[in-house]
Amino acid sequence: MKLSTIFTLLISISILASCASLKKGSSSFDDSDSPYVTEETKPKVKEQPKPEKEIVVKEEKVKTVDANEDEVFKYYVIIGSFKVLDNAKNYKQQLINEGFTPVILENENGLYRVSVAAYNDENPARTKIGSIRANYEKYSDVWLLIRKM
Repeated sequence: MKLSTIFTLLISISILASCASLKKGSSSFDDSDSPYVTEETKPKVKEQPKPEKEIVVKEEKVKTVDANEDEVFKYYVIIGSFKVLDNAKNYKQQLINEGFTPVILENENGLYRVSVAAYNDENPARTKIGSIRANYEKYSDVWLLIRKM
């Protein structure tokens, strides 16, 4: 083979190799540095709201421990449960400091439920649970107790 043919062959291979690398997008500069590239605006995607956590509902026989209830309610918004009464009382005080009006209930198994709201209709109780969950992330496990009569 002649030297000129080898030289032409090498030049052709170099050109083809550089064209192939450009096709892959391996340019030596970042497109964002180019004055010819305009930034594309991506369509705004609406954020989907978090699905609401399902409300736990339990039905229990309960009696009020620390307050005289003139009216017996059917639905209670429960924010805490304890085996030891002193722990329930300490938690109640903490909730009072946060602006709640808690009441301690005792169920038939000796567990103390701390309620922050009581109703005779279910819908306002569920609304209160939603409000607490929305305003107090740490109380997201608040649940609904239905008093057995």
